[in-house]
Amino acid sequence: MKLRSKDLRLYAVTDRTWAADSAALLRQIEDAIDGGATMVQLREKHLDEASFLAEAEAFVSLCRRKGAISIINDNVEIAVKTGADGVHVGQSDLEAGRVRALLGPDKLIGVSAHNVEEALAAQAAGADYLGTGAAFVTGTKTDAKPISKDTIRAICAAVDIPVVAIGGITRENILELEGCGLDGVAVVSALFAQENVKAAAEELLALSDRIAGA
Repeated sequence: MKLRSKDLRLYAVTDRTWAADSAALLRQIEDAIDGGATMVQLREKHLDEASFLAEAEAFVSLCRRKGAISIINDNVEIAVKTGADGVHVGQSDLEAGRVRALLGPDKLIGVSAHNVEEALAAQAAGADYLGTGAAFVTGTKTDAKPISKDTIRAICAAVDIPVVAIGGITRENILELEGCGLDGVAVVSALFAQENVKAAAEELLALSDRIAGA
């Protein structure tokens, strides 16, 4: 699958904190896509494998029907079983080259990178895109330390693959990322903690278009 810069313009990363159950989470995801989310990552840290698989199957089906790119966080096996479009891994997860061997050549691999060295290593190992951050202080991932705008700019300049910023991004601070060379933003609470997810997505997509120079 060939990834375009605009495919990453608004990257929704799920968090079931604001959903009563999987059905509610899927409704939120649908609203996010309807509002303009171009890619969605299903992130589940606490579900058992069977529940995660069932949810992921419904998630992939929804994304396919809506024309959004489906990404599974960390779990390569779930991605393979469900036919998801790809996997996102962190620095402490399975190395990108190994993920590629398991997924095959046609799936997408995203890697979290916090500096230029990690970014170049991920690109060399076959990553299709990078998530860099934390862009700001974030309550979603409390151990994520913010990196400077200079570092984000350096990462974007160093690699040839698309880069999104993640971590603490909101409608109030997103435009601070203008001029960094980003292809888009990945957001969690800025979408899924909002009362109207679709409207939040519409606003964030317009703002992300501005920082990506679209």
